Amino acid sequence: MLPKLTFVLGGAASGKSVWAENLLLSSALEPVYLATSRVFDDEIKMRVELHRSRRSDRWLNFEAQIELHPVLSQLTSGQAVLIDCATMWLTNLIMDGRDIAEGQADLLSALHDCAAPVVIVSNEVGHGIVPENALARRFREAQGRLNIALAAEADLAVQVSAGLPIVMKGTLP
Repeated sequence: MLPKLTFVLGGAASGKSVWAENLLLSSALEPVYLATSRVFDDEIKMRVELHRSRRSDRWLNFEAQIELHPVLSQLTSGQAVLIDCATMWLTNLIMDGRDIAEGQADLLSALHDCAAPVVIVSNEVGHGIVPENALARRFREAQGRLNIALAAEADLAVQVSAGLPIVMKGTLP
């Protein structure tokens, strides 16, 4: 049985999305994929296609770039949802000039209100050097705060490195 909220954290290309997908598929619940990415260049388009190609027809797919509550509020306890990912969601929020604190509060509320177990993937962006520009520093700080909030709310927090899960909080199902 999946916990109410699972937080999956990792670096770029760490295997976190594949691990999260397999976690959902290992449950007896209907898997739901909630994609948050905007396709604004060929590189992102290629990554989105890679993610899509891994999913079978078994998945129910949704896209929501910022407003996740409408999708999450319609899910049932017989489903489990993978949100991939919090980093792209935050990018959309910042690029649209939205209030970060308000957006984060709305996201946490939507996760809390969802009847289905939620697995949310996010990037660890704080292990590198301090970015040279103000927007990148603002993003890094906001992502760190969002990751801290998600980890605090999560029943299970897992860091994925080289495709391997490292449990930081809770117990794997």
